[in-house]
Amino acid sequence: MHTTLLGTSGPAIGRIGLGCMGMSWAYDEPGRDDTASIAVIHRALDLGVNLIDTADAYGPFTNEYLVGRALAGRRADAVLATKVGLVVDGSRTMHRNGRPEHIRASIDASLLRLGTDHVDLYQLHRVDPAVGLEESWGALAEVVKAGKARAIGLSEVGVEEIELAAAIHPVASVQSEFSLWSRDVLENGVLAHTAARGITLLPFSPLGRGFLTGAIRSSADLPRGDWRHGSPRFQPTEIDANQALVERIEAVAARLETRPAQVALAWLLAQGGHVVPIPGTKTARYLEQNAASAELTLDAATLAELDTLPAPSAPRY
Repeated sequence: MHTTLLGTSGPAIGRIGLGCMGMSWAYDEPGRDDTASIAVIHRALDLGVNLIDTADAYGPFTNEYLVGRALAGRRADAVLATKVGLVVDGSRTMHRNGRPEHIRASIDASLLRLGTDHVDLYQLHRVDPAVGLEESWGALAEVVKAGKARAIGLSEVGVEEIELAAAIHPVASVQSEFSLWSRDVLENGVLAHTAARGITLLPFSPLGRGFLTGAIRSSADLPRGDWRHGSPRFQPTEIDANQALVERIEAVAARLETRPAQVALAWLLAQGGHVVPIPGTKTARYLEQNAASAELTLDAATLAELDTLPAPSAPRY
């Protein structure tokens, strides 16, 4: 596995990471299998996919417990990332909470669930406009000072917010949705800004929530209770409209004798050496395919072809 640094000072991380949310939250929850998911995390570490990403909101809390169980005895092999700032209420609706006192309490709770004395990356899941980024980021900086996190990062922010945070404490990473059908970071300057500042960009949902794999042809292909049933791009008419985009990725994959998912991930990797996609899976076979995408180099003509893919039908949310 090729590696890069997390931020400017490390540690080294594989160019492909592992997003763990879907192992216990949002995607096919009735099909949850903790034993299989733990085996996938172990296999990821074996392959050099060492950035393991979770959050206290996933479950809530169940995903951190799962990751903690998986890393028991293998903590040193992982670069462990979790998040704070989203709170799930009884109706499973997410609310933002970036209050410093919430952050201070949450890191201790996360460390307990994860079975460790520190995380390598602690991320503000969303900026809370009721608090202000300066207060939240200052509290995350205190977490680093206390030795409970090695570095801190942001999620779903713009360039101005990154600069505001960086004036208080170094920003190691930024998570943004980024894929062949979600390219906002190309347009809003976040990709270029993070590259220039030595900030690692962590694309989440790099396979379009599974759509770019070609496995979803209709809403019937989604598991019962899966949250994508309520997502704008996964409505029946939009699924049909978005097939044209997937078919072009499939044509490239066929020509290269590889898989659509690997093409989609290789395109992301080509956007910069600081880009580390974190595709989620709870299947070892898909994990191995995703990891192999780090070895796939797309030539300039193929990259240009993929750059011209149509915009997706319907917004992200």
